[in-house]
Amino acid sequence: MGIVDFAFYLFAALAILSGLGVVFARNPVHAVLWLILAFLASAGLFVLQGAEFVAMLLVIVYVGAVAVLFLFVVMMLDVDFATFRAGMARSIPAGILIAAVLLMILALEFGDWRTSESASTRLLATTPDLSTTGNIEALGRLIYTEYVLLFQTAGLILLVAMIGAIVLTHRKRKGVKRQDILSQLYRDPGKAVELRDIRPGRRDPG
Repeated sequence: MGIVDFAFYLFAALAILSGLGVVFARNPVHAVLWLILAFLASAGLFVLQGAEFVAMLLVIVYVGAVAVLFLFVVMMLDVDFATFRAGMARSIPAGILIAAVLLMILALEFGDWRTSESASTRLLATTPDLSTTGNIEALGRLIYTEYVLLFQTAGLILLVAMIGAIVLTHRKRKGVKRQDILSQLYRDPGKAVELRDIRPGRRDPG
């Protein structure tokens, strides 16, 4: 067994074990750490397949941003995990039923999976010649030339979803003090500050 085969089995085993760790970890912080290990193992598998750009995106975006954000949110929020575990115990039968249904659907789909005879020809029609083109250059040609409309549409959908989430969560609640920048800029110190002459030994009547 060569070094490539050994690396593949190592990264594959790490990905499977870390995925199980994410699911069965009792502490949410440990679950996020297992998730980071799963992302790193997946990035290693992408490197073995020759997709270095996708591997770096996985490390930078998911490990460097998403997973770290999850970790900070879990550690900063004061969450009563005992209550969550009690609620999760009541939902186990429904979760098992849903998982069984999904596994049955996947089994039916893979059981009737058929590959079209022209699938390889269609893939090669849009893929640049990898013998003369680098991985990143070929990916850039596909995204920004062949599928530029789909790429821009996906970005637009994500933008609309982000704006919708901001609009739904931005609610004006009563009793919450908010900063009014205009009132601070146009504030007159002569009207906002009152000077009083306090004599020694006497209390301020106000």
